[in-house]
Amino acid sequence: MNRPGRRRAALPTRAALAFTLLAAAGPLLGGACGGGRALPPPRPIIVHSGIRIVPDSARLERVDEWLRRAMENIEKDPTFLIEVQPRDTAPLPWDGLEIQGDTAKIGAPRDVPEAAPVLMVYAHLRLMARMGRQAEWLPEAPDARGWELERAVVRRLCDAWLYARTIADAPPYDRLDELLYACEFGYLEAFVLTARAGDFGEERERWLRENPGAADAYRRWFQQTFGKDPPGWKGAG
Repeated sequence: MNRPGRRRAALPTRAALAFTLLAAAGPLLGGACGGGRALPPPRPIIVHSGIRIVPDSARLERVDEWLRRAMENIEKDPTFLIEVQPRDTAPLPWDGLEIQGDTAKIGAPRDVPEAAPVLMVYAHLRLMARMGRQAEWLPEAPDARGWELERAVVRRLCDAWLYARTIADAPPYDRLDELLYACEFGYLEAFVLTARAGDFGEERERWLRENPGAADAYRRWFQQTFGKDPPGWKGAG
Protein backbone atom coordinates (compact mmCIF):
# COMPACT_ATOMS: atom_id res chain seq x y z
CA MET A 1 0.00 0.00 0.00
CA ASN A 2 1.36 3.42 -0.93
CA ARG A 3 1.96 5.80 1.94
CA PRO A 4 1.49 9.57 1.79
CA GLY A 5 4.46 11.89 1.79
CA ARG A 6 8.01 11.41 0.69
CA ARG A 7 9.86 8.38 2.04
CA ARG A 8 13.62 8.39 1.99
CA ALA A 9 15.89 5.38 1.88
CA ALA A 10 16.78 4.40 5.44
CA LEU A 11 20.57 4.33 5.78
CA PRO A 12 23.02 4.59 8.67
CA THR A 13 25.14 7.76 8.53
CA ARG A 14 28.26 6.30 6.89
CA ALA A 15 26.22 4.31 4.39
CA ALA A 16 24.18 7.43 3.58
CA LEU A 17 27.41 9.22 2.71
CA ALA A 18 28.46 6.30 0.51
CA PHE A 19 25.06 6.42 -1.21
CA THR A 20 25.55 10.10 -1.96
CA LEU A 21 29.06 9.57 -3.30
CA LEU A 22 27.99 6.67 -5.52
CA ALA A 23 25.00 8.55 -6.87
CA ALA A 24 27.25 11.50 -7.72
CA ALA A 25 30.11 9.45 -9.15
CA GLY A 26 28.79 9.37 -12.69
CA PRO A 27 28.24 12.78 -14.29
CA LEU A 28 25.48 12.97 -16.87
CA LEU A 29 26.72 11.16 -19.90
CA GLY A 30 24.84 13.42 -22.21
CA GLY A 31 27.82 15.70 -21.74
CA ALA A 32 30.13 13.15 -23.28
CA CYS A 33 28.78 14.30 -26.64
CA GLY A 34 28.16 17.88 -25.61
CA GLY A 35 28.82 20.31 -22.82
CA GLY A 36 29.30 18.09 -19.72
CA ARG A 37 31.83 15.62 -18.38
CA ALA A 38 32.16 11.96 -19.30
CA LEU A 39 32.90 9.20 -16.82
CA PRO A 40 36.44 9.09 -15.49
CA PRO A 41 38.65 6.30 -16.81
CA PRO A 42 37.71 3.10 -14.95
CA ARG A 43 40.27 1.50 -12.67
CA PRO A 44 41.05 -2.19 -13.02
CA ILE A 45 40.32 -4.51 -10.09
CA ILE A 46 42.87 -7.00 -8.82
CA VAL A 47 42.64 -9.62 -6.08
CA HIS A 48 45.46 -11.24 -4.07
CA SER A 49 45.89 -14.02 -6.63
CA GLY A 50 46.81 -11.39 -9.22
CA ILE A 51 43.75 -12.03 -11.39
CA ARG A 52 42.40 -8.77 -12.79
CA ILE A 53 39.16 -7.37 -14.14
CA VAL A 54 39.79 -4.69 -16.75
CA PRO A 55 36.45 -2.92 -17.25
CA ASP A 56 35.07 -1.71 -20.54
CA SER A 57 34.26 2.02 -20.58
CA ALA A 58 31.33 1.67 -22.99
CA ARG A 59 29.73 -0.93 -20.76
CA LEU A 60 30.14 1.28 -17.69
CA GLU A 61 28.48 4.16 -19.53
CA ARG A 62 25.42 1.95 -19.98
CA VAL A 63 25.54 0.95 -16.32
CA ASP A 64 25.83 4.61 -15.35
CA GLU A 65 22.55 5.44 -17.03
CA TRP A 66 20.37 2.87 -15.28
CA LEU A 67 22.24 2.97 -11.98
CA ARG A 68 21.75 6.70 -11.55
CA ARG A 69 18.06 6.26 -12.32
CA ALA A 70 17.84 3.48 -9.74
CA MET A 71 19.61 5.58 -7.09
CA GLU A 72 17.27 8.48 -7.74
CA ASN A 73 14.26 6.21 -7.58
CA ILE A 74 15.41 4.67 -4.28
CA GLU A 75 15.93 8.13 -2.82
CA LYS A 76 12.87 9.97 -4.10
CA ASP A 77 10.03 7.56 -4.88
CA PRO A 78 7.52 7.89 -1.99
CA THR A 79 5.74 4.62 -2.75
CA PHE A 80 8.31 2.31 -1.15
CA LEU A 81 11.14 2.19 1.37
CA ILE A 82 14.45 0.32 1.37
CA GLU A 83 16.08 0.00 4.76
CA VAL A 84 19.71 -0.99 5.32
CA GLN A 85 20.45 -3.06 8.41
CA PRO A 86 24.16 -2.88 9.36
CA ARG A 87 25.76 -6.20 10.26
CA ASP A 88 29.05 -7.21 11.81
CA THR A 89 29.19 -10.22 9.50
CA ALA A 90 29.76 -10.23 5.72
CA PRO A 91 26.36 -10.94 4.18
CA LEU A 92 25.74 -12.01 0.63
CA PRO A 93 23.09 -9.87 -1.08
CA TRP A 94 20.24 -12.30 -0.45
CA ASP A 95 21.16 -12.99 3.18
CA GLY A 96 18.38 -11.63 5.32
CA LEU A 97 16.55 -9.81 2.54
CA GLU A 98 13.02 -9.17 3.80
CA ILE A 99 10.20 -7.76 1.71
CA GLN A 100 6.95 -6.84 3.36
CA GLY A 101 4.43 -4.86 1.41
CA ASP A 102 6.16 -1.73 0.11
CA THR A 103 9.26 -2.09 2.31
CA ALA A 104 12.48 -4.05 1.73
CA LYS A 105 15.13 -4.57 4.41
CA ILE A 106 18.61 -5.75 3.51
CA GLY A 107 21.75 -6.48 5.50
CA ALA A 108 25.00 -4.67 4.74
CA PRO A 109 28.49 -4.92 6.26
CA ARG A 110 29.05 -2.34 8.98
CA ASP A 111 32.75 -1.98 8.12
CA VAL A 112 32.23 -1.42 4.35
CA PRO A 113 29.46 1.19 4.14
CA GLU A 114 30.26 1.72 0.46
CA ALA A 115 28.69 -1.67 -0.24
CA ALA A 116 25.31 -0.57 1.14
CA PRO A 117 24.11 1.40 -1.93
CA VAL A 118 24.86 -1.52 -4.24
CA LEU A 119 23.11 -3.98 -1.93
CA MET A 120 20.17 -1.58 -1.97
CA VAL A 121 20.08 -1.96 -5.76
CA TYR A 122 19.56 -5.69 -5.26
CA ALA A 123 16.73 -5.03 -2.79
CA HIS A 124 15.26 -2.42 -5.13
CA LEU A 125 15.11 -4.77 -8.09
CA ARG A 126 13.54 -7.54 -6.03
CA LEU A 127 11.01 -5.11 -4.58
CA MET A 128 10.15 -3.67 -7.98
CA ALA A 129 9.42 -7.19 -9.25
CA ARG A 130 7.16 -7.78 -6.25
CA MET A 131 5.36 -4.45 -6.83
CA GLY A 132 4.60 -5.14 -10.50
CA ARG A 133 7.31 -2.82 -11.86
CA GLN A 134 9.67 -5.48 -13.16
CA ALA A 135 9.45 -4.46 -16.82
CA GLU A 136 10.41 -0.91 -15.87
CA TRP A 137 13.63 -1.93 -14.11
CA LEU A 138 14.47 -5.26 -15.74
CA PRO A 139 13.48 -4.72 -19.37
CA GLU A 140 15.73 -7.60 -20.42
CA ALA A 141 13.66 -9.98 -18.26
CA PRO A 142 10.20 -8.43 -17.92
CA ASP A 143 8.36 -11.69 -17.24
CA ALA A 144 11.07 -13.74 -15.54
CA ARG A 145 10.19 -15.66 -12.38
CA GLY A 146 12.06 -17.77 -9.86
CA TRP A 147 15.60 -18.63 -10.90
CA GLU A 148 15.43 -16.65 -14.16
CA LEU A 149 14.43 -13.53 -12.21
CA GLU A 150 17.18 -14.01 -9.64
CA ARG A 151 19.80 -14.46 -12.35
CA ALA A 152 18.72 -11.23 -14.05
CA VAL A 153 18.80 -9.33 -10.75
CA VAL A 154 22.25 -10.68 -9.86
CA ARG A 155 23.63 -9.66 -13.24
CA ARG A 156 22.48 -6.11 -12.58
CA LEU A 157 23.95 -6.25 -9.09
CA CYS A 158 27.32 -7.32 -10.50
CA ASP A 159 27.26 -4.41 -12.93
CA ALA A 160 26.47 -2.01 -10.09
CA TRP A 161 29.39 -3.31 -8.00
CA LEU A 162 31.71 -3.18 -11.02
CA TYR A 163 30.75 0.48 -11.37
CA ALA A 164 31.23 1.16 -7.66
CA ARG A 165 34.68 -0.45 -7.63
CA THR A 166 36.02 0.99 -10.90
CA ILE A 167 34.32 4.39 -11.16
CA ALA A 168 33.23 5.35 -7.62
CA ASP A 169 36.44 3.99 -6.01
CA ALA A 170 34.61 1.74 -3.53
CA PRO A 171 36.96 -0.37 -1.40
CA PRO A 172 37.05 -4.17 -1.65
CA TYR A 173 34.23 -6.15 -0.10
CA ASP A 174 34.98 -9.86 -0.31
CA ARG A 175 31.44 -11.12 -0.83
CA LEU A 176 30.62 -8.75 -3.68
CA ASP A 177 34.10 -9.05 -5.18
CA GLU A 178 33.71 -12.83 -5.30
CA LEU A 179 30.30 -12.54 -6.91
CA LEU A 180 31.55 -9.96 -9.40
CA TYR A 181 34.48 -12.15 -10.43
CA ALA A 182 32.11 -15.08 -10.86
CA CYS A 183 29.91 -12.97 -13.12
CA GLU A 184 32.86 -11.71 -15.16
CA PHE A 185 34.48 -15.11 -15.64
CA GLY A 186 31.35 -17.05 -16.56
CA TYR A 187 30.52 -18.60 -13.18
CA LEU A 188 27.41 -16.63 -12.19
CA GLU A 189 25.15 -19.69 -12.28
CA ALA A 190 27.73 -21.78 -10.45
CA PHE A 191 28.16 -19.18 -7.71
CA VAL A 192 24.48 -18.63 -7.01
CA LEU A 193 23.39 -22.25 -7.38
CA THR A 194 26.18 -23.35 -5.03
CA ALA A 195 25.60 -20.62 -2.47
CA ARG A 196 21.81 -21.05 -2.62
CA ALA A 197 21.33 -24.75 -3.20
CA GLY A 198 18.51 -24.74 -0.65
CA ASP A 199 16.60 -22.05 -2.55
CA PHE A 200 17.18 -23.36 -6.07
CA GLY A 201 17.62 -27.10 -5.55
CA GLU A 202 15.87 -28.22 -8.73
CA GLU A 203 17.77 -25.68 -10.82
CA ARG A 204 21.05 -26.81 -9.29
CA GLU A 205 20.31 -30.46 -10.00
CA ARG A 206 19.45 -29.65 -13.60
CA TRP A 207 22.62 -27.55 -13.95
CA LEU A 208 24.72 -30.43 -12.60
CA ARG A 209 23.09 -32.92 -14.99
CA GLU A 210 23.50 -30.67 -18.01
CA ASN A 211 27.06 -29.61 -17.15
CA PRO A 212 29.06 -32.65 -15.97
CA GLY A 213 32.18 -31.56 -14.12
CA ALA A 214 31.09 -27.92 -13.96
CA ALA A 215 30.85 -27.83 -10.16
CA ASP A 216 34.40 -29.12 -9.70
CA ALA A 217 35.70 -26.76 -12.38
CA TYR A 218 34.02 -23.86 -10.57
CA ARG A 219 35.56 -24.91 -7.26
CA ARG A 220 39.05 -25.10 -8.81
CA TRP A 221 38.64 -21.66 -10.37
CA PHE A 222 37.39 -20.17 -7.10
CA GLN A 223 40.27 -21.70 -5.15
CA GLN A 224 42.81 -20.41 -7.67
CA THR A 225 41.25 -16.94 -7.59
CA PHE A 226 40.48 -16.52 -3.89
CA GLY A 227 42.41 -19.28 -2.12
CA LYS A 228 39.37 -20.92 -0.52
CA ASP A 229 36.23 -22.89 -1.28
CA PRO A 230 33.26 -20.98 -2.71
CA PRO A 231 30.33 -19.97 -0.49
CA GLY A 232 27.99 -22.91 0.15
CA TRP A 233 30.38 -25.56 -1.19
CA LYS A 234 29.44 -29.02 0.07
CA GLY A 235 30.72 -31.08 -2.79
CA ALA A 236 29.54 -31.54 -6.35
CA GLY A 237 26.63 -33.81 -5.45
